Amino acid sequence: MKIELAKSYGFCFGVKRAIKIAENSKDAATIGELIHNSLEIDRLKANFNVKTLKDISDLKDEKKAIIRTHGITKTDLANLKSKNIDIIDATCPFVTKPQQIVEKMSNEGYEIVFFGDINHPEVKGVMSYSVTNVHVILDEHELDGIKLPAKVAVVSQTTKKLKKYSQIVDYLMQRVKEVRVFNTICNATLENQEAARELSSRADVMIIIGGKNSSNTKQLHLIAKNLCQDSHLIESEDELQKEWFENKKLCGISAGASTPDWIIQKVVDKLSKF
Repeated sequence: MKIELAKSYGFCFGVKRAIKIAENSKDAATIGELIHNSLEIDRLKANFNVKTLKDISDLKDEKKAIIRTHGITKTDLANLKSKNIDIIDATCPFVTKPQQIVEKMSNEGYEIVFFGDINHPEVKGVMSYSVTNVHVILDEHELDGIKLPAKVAVVSQTTKKLKKYSQIVDYLMQRVKEVRVFNTICNATLENQEAARELSSRADVMIIIGGKNSSNTKQLHLIAKNLCQDSHLIESEDELQKEWFENKKLCGISAGASTPDWIIQKVVDKLSKF
C-alpha cells in the first residue's frame, strides 16, 4: 500500500504563531484551550508549564494569561485588562479580522448574519463585538420566516466551507436590499480542504488526523468521507486499526490546522509498519 500526504495539511499560520507564543511564555495560563489539540496542549504543559484554564474565573495567582487562537469575548477581554496580569494575545489575525468587521458594521447599523457554529469559541468571541442582532446559522434556510432588516453584513467562521457560504450569500442577495459580504474564511483552511478533496478522489482509504473537537478537522473528514467511503478521523496513531488497510492500494493522509508534525509523523511511522 502506498501512503501519500495531501499537498497541504496541518499547522496553519495562526496555530504556528500561537504555539511559538506559548513556548516563549513559560508558566503562563491560557484562557480556554490554546488550540483544539489535546496532545499538543499536553506537550506545552509538560515542557513549558503552560496550563489551560476553562475561563477567566479560574484565574488565581497567575502572572501571565494567554488569549487562545480563537479569541475571547469583548467582555472577557475587558475583565482581563482590569486584572494585574500580563496579557499575551495569541488570537489568530484571521479571527481578529471578523471581530473588527462585526464591530464596525454593527456600529453602522447593519445586522450580522454569521455562518458558523454558535457553540464554537471563535463564534462566541466575534458575536460579542456586535451591538445589533446577530443571526448565527449553518444553513440559509434557518433564516426562513425571520424578518430580515434592510441591510445586513455577512461573515463566516474562519474554518467553514466556501461553497456553503456562497449559498448563504446568494439567499440573502435575493431577499435583502443591501448586503455587505466579507470573505473571512482562512486561506489555509481553503488550501487544506482542496488538497484533501483532490487526494480523497484518488485514495481508497483516508486518514484525517486532528482533534475531534476541531471544526476545521471535522470539515476535512466530511470532505474525505464524501469522496472516499473508508475515511477515518483519528487524534493519534493509537487509534489506527490494521483491518482498515487490508487490500488497500493508496492511503491518503491529511491533518487539521491544529495538528503538529510530530503527531502526523507518528501516524505515518505506524502505517509504514503495517
